[in-house]
Amino acid sequence: MKFGWGGRIVLLYSGFVALIVTLVVSSVKQDIQLVSDDYYEQELEYQNVLNAGKNQSSLSSPARIFASESTVTIEFPHEFNEEIINGNVHFYSPINGDWDKKIAMNDVEKSFIVSREELVKTKYKIKLRWQAAGKEYYQESDINLF
Repeated sequence: MKFGWGGRIVLLYSGFVALIVTLVVSSVKQDIQLVSDDYYEQELEYQNVLNAGKNQSSLSSPARIFASESTVTIEFPHEFNEEIINGNVHFYSPINGDWDKKIAMNDVEKSFIVSREELVKTKYKIKLRWQAAGKEYYQESDINLF
């Protein structure tokens, strides 16, 4: 079967249309999640996060975060050995918003332990925000729980 130049043009345009239709259908089926439902309120509060990040950078060392088989441990710098720490830790999963986990830290001394049973085996960005000695602190770290 031989095609002339008109048949080849029809075949080319038909292939192009099929490709575009396939891309449109696959993009409509794509699950798109917002990073956060209350992103606007979080943006307004971001200056407080910047100030807390400056406070954290003035410490002798960052909070140390490490995972074992059963727990994720957060150890605070030695400046907080005599202080009571309050705040929260947000395990943010860029893959799926349903895997995010926010945990409150109330009256913590030196370290905070989270059970891995509460978390999914994935890569998390840990957003750690705490108050001690009248100041706020903020730190972001990555951790891989595979």
